[in-house]
Amino acid sequence: MRKAFVVSSGLLLAAFALQFVFAAVGGFTKPADDGAYALHSINGMAVIPVLTLLTALLAALARAPGRLIALAILPLGLVVVQALLAMLANAGTDAVGVSTPFGLIVGGLHAVNGIVAVHVVVGVLRGARRLAAGAPVGDALAVVPEGEPA
Repeated sequence: MRKAFVVSSGLLLAAFALQFVFAAVGGFTKPADDGAYALHSINGMAVIPVLTLLTALLAALARAPGRLIALAILPLGLVVVQALLAMLANAGTDAVGVSTPFGLIVGGLHAVNGIVAVHVVVGVLRGARRLAAGAPVGDALAVVPEGEPA
């Protein structure tokens, strides 16, 4: 189960990396239409939540420490915040559909929250790797010193 936890954590990190790629695809699609962010939406609202739940389940089955299991489920909450920020940013337009400063700020927070989520998943992957390597269960979230295998 510990190896499966590592694999699912790695897949979750890959899904988050792709999320940034898909956002760029949407941002650079010309002319932009409703489908420009389709890949970004599908990945963010379906793939990432499913992988997060799988990762948390595998963390529990691998008998990871409670803090690591909680960290593994945290991206799901951050996805909910992402959706709320996106809706708020889209609602932050004026009468003719032009972005307002409020909408732009909230849109920026959407990006910052995405970066936070990636850092959380990196922590989960590090913890999963330490757990799989036979590190003491209590040390699964410890920082690995430079040069030492994770």
